[in-house]
Amino acid sequence: MEQLNLLLEGFSGALSPMNLLWVLIGCLIGTAVGVLPGLGSSMAVALLLPMTFALDPTAAFILFAGVYFGGLFGDSTMGILMNTPGQASAIATTIEGHAMAKAGRAPQALAVAAIGAFIGGMAASVVVVFLAPTLADLSANFGPAEFFALSLLAFGAISSVVADSVVKGLTALVLGLIIATVGIDAISGAERLTAGSMNLFDGISLVVVAVGMLALGEILNVVTRIRRDPKPEQLGASGDRAYLSKSEIKEAIPAWGRGTAIGLPFGVIPVGGAEVPTFLAYDVERRIDRRRKVPVFGRGALRGVAAPEAAGNSTTGMAMGALLALGLPVSATAAIMLAAFRQYGLQPGPLLFDNSPELVWALLASFFIAMIVLLIINLPFAHLWAKLLLIPPPYLYGSIVLFCGLGVYATGLSRFDLLLFLAIGCLGFAMRRYDVPVAPLLIGMVLGPLAETSMRDALLGSNGDYAIFVSGPIPLVLYALLLVVVGLKARQALIGRARRDV
Repeated sequence: MEQLNLLLEGFSGALSPMNLLWVLIGCLIGTAVGVLPGLGSSMAVALLLPMTFALDPTAAFILFAGVYFGGLFGDSTMGILMNTPGQASAIATTIEGHAMAKAGRAPQALAVAAIGAFIGGMAASVVVVFLAPTLADLSANFGPAEFFALSLLAFGAISSVVADSVVKGLTALVLGLIIATVGIDAISGAERLTAGSMNLFDGISLVVVAVGMLALGEILNVVTRIRRDPKPEQLGASGDRAYLSKSEIKEAIPAWGRGTAIGLPFGVIPVGGAEVPTFLAYDVERRIDRRRKVPVFGRGALRGVAAPEAAGNSTTGMAMGALLALGLPVSATAAIMLAAFRQYGLQPGPLLFDNSPELVWALLASFFIAMIVLLIINLPFAHLWAKLLLIPPPYLYGSIVLFCGLGVYATGLSRFDLLLFLAIGCLGFAMRRYDVPVAPLLIGMVLGPLAETSMRDALLGSNGDYAIFVSGPIPLVLYALLLVVVGLKARQALIGRARRDV
């Protein structure tokens, strides 16, 4: 009951006119960015980060949460209509969704996707309300050794899971750690990787890295291939409003439930985002479909759209709970939001629930509001979002680069930051060209300082005894989870290699 009372107090803050406006703006921006292929919610949050410093923290994070959820809603729209998923998390939905669109069932596919995302997000929000305080109490038992182990879990798991090649994932992680160490060491006062430049004494801003890596890097990748890649086939959809018959709703309900159940635990497991649970949910439905007398997968299966969408949004909702309660970012977008908390002088975890309860519970309440807003603006108006693709690419991408540059310059009023922005954008472009994942780099830069500080504090507290890192039950459990994740990745790689050799 205590959680319900706190949630009601959160609704009183989230339902204020200004916060409602920020929910709406965040949902609109997230959906719009999700509709545009390649420009996902992580890029949008990174771009908005320097522009929201004038807002109070509650309004800023309500805006970010709307963008985060809205990006997943918008991703599937282009995947269904044009076979061009906005992000990797929408690929599983695209497989059957576009097949439905080609069969003249685009309104039904869009409706199933929107309702599935709504159900998954609402279920996750309910679980987070009751689970996040418990996770926060658990994290109160975390000391320096536990936070170091948690950082290693995030490093190893995300680096091994989000890339086909573990080497590429670890390479991106090391790059992030290198960038994080640039500047003056706060303890020893030594210069690290500054090359004697005073501009680097304060380190490299995460805002510069995030915007350059996610926005400029992606745009450079898109514009250099715009004449080479084939244009996706655009499909119309009969009718002005997406609708579902009773039989279609009856068919989709079990898939929505299974997808939600699959996605929930992945919100607190650092596997790089919603890609793994969406494909897992799709695979479960495909296996069930094979038992039918007349399998429909491959020809536009309704359940092949319903389950991945529910799984994706339930994962995202739980990821927000993990971020608030544990300070654990399980995706690139969550890593940017963790950086935003630190920009406001806040540290997610048990102290956040004690020191800023009005922010936490207003943010949790805004999740429910965002789900309703997103259902309203996506279910009947999905076709209108596709019109964004009619904007000529030079104007669209040129405007994004302009706003990125303005945002970067506004954070430090430094022309050197603009040069770093350009250099990091080129690095992001090169990483995409060689299929090196971006998420481990961001995780390394965000959690690198935490890992370093935790390691130093643990060693200082134990008089240099390294046994402190394996002396408690929590670090051992975290190391065991890391071994399980890496072991599963190694098994998957061996199976894939064996299949290629056959």
